[in-house]
Amino acid sequence: MRLILFSSFLFFFIFLGCDPKGKVLEPEEEFELTAPSYFGSFNERIPEDNSFTSKGFELGRMLFYEKKLSGDNSMSCSSCHQQSKAFTDGKAFSPGIDGQEGEVSSMSLVNLLWAEHFTWNGKMQSVEDQSTEPIRNPIEMHETFDNAIQKLEDAGYNTLFQEAFETDEITEELIGKALAQFQRTLISSNSKYDQYLRGEYEPTQSERRGEQLFFTHPIPGQLRGGNCGDCHLGPLTSGAIDGFQGFHNNGLDNDENMDEGLMAVTGDEKDKGRFKTPSLRNIALTAPYMHDGRFESLEEVIEHYDNGIHQSSTLDILIIEGGNENQAPGERPQLFLTEQEKEDILAFLNMLTDEKFINNPQFSNPFENEND
Repeated sequence: MRLILFSSFLFFFIFLGCDPKGKVLEPEEEFELTAPSYFGSFNERIPEDNSFTSKGFELGRMLFYEKKLSGDNSMSCSSCHQQSKAFTDGKAFSPGIDGQEGEVSSMSLVNLLWAEHFTWNGKMQSVEDQSTEPIRNPIEMHETFDNAIQKLEDAGYNTLFQEAFETDEITEELIGKALAQFQRTLISSNSKYDQYLRGEYEPTQSERRGEQLFFTHPIPGQLRGGNCGDCHLGPLTSGAIDGFQGFHNNGLDNDENMDEGLMAVTGDEKDKGRFKTPSLRNIALTAPYMHDGRFESLEEVIEHYDNGIHQSSTLDILIIEGGNENQAPGERPQLFLTEQEKEDILAFLNMLTDEKFINNPQFSNPFENEND
């Protein structure tokens, strides 16, 4: 286990006299930013102009749960990203303050240090940008930054910004930086799968078979596989971060019914139907699934990849060439999994649930649910 302990990060969450609600937050345990070595290094992935500080982290945590950032003070970031659901909201489309639904489901906020090109179509280039866009979005929190900043100033946040960023001026940029600092700490690394990788958990036979199937690209007649790991790479189970390689058309629709996906960002028709490959960490908690929440269960997802692929001009080659049986050119791709293989893959997916992550008090609402 790699451990990075920020010496300046040794803190207790005491904000006596500077909490905007005039409330004393109970001391928490010492905060440590930790990550397993098999996730890869991350120091170089932290922006030089937004390094971690204890005050920045805690300010970001408070802003994440602060409803004053919404137009009618009814929503916060946590409304669509709930800790108990691995920072999703359990809905296909999330309604904003005016009741209008968005066009895609809320993505889980997890292990963002090892991700790039955020949101389903990759339109956000940084966690900072992703953090502020929902505030001004008329379908989501629908607030202007002039109003939001005024409300934060009235609530006494200036002191917290002074402590975090050495200026008491509240700006959109600093709100985004604080929110990003908090979200980059949302690291999930204590699932059964992690415990297994560390030698602390003995998987069942089904979980072992499921892991093998998940990470195996099938070769008809030679090697059986579930073909999942071709897109959901390595222990992070997320997409590639080089350019847009982590965006795939996974056969949800044909050309006539396909959503734009990455094409909305690049303008390239070859990117139509390509969406960001999400991490599958805590996937059992983040239903419904896909960018439009069309699948209610993991069983439905597995059935889609096994026998529900729709042909299209941009269907990913990793799916076209990912069957367990030989198929004629142009034939609709199928995996040809057995029922036992489907059960085994499901068992592995359930290994990715991290109870410590969804119950970590350092990620919870600092207002003790009074702000909900």
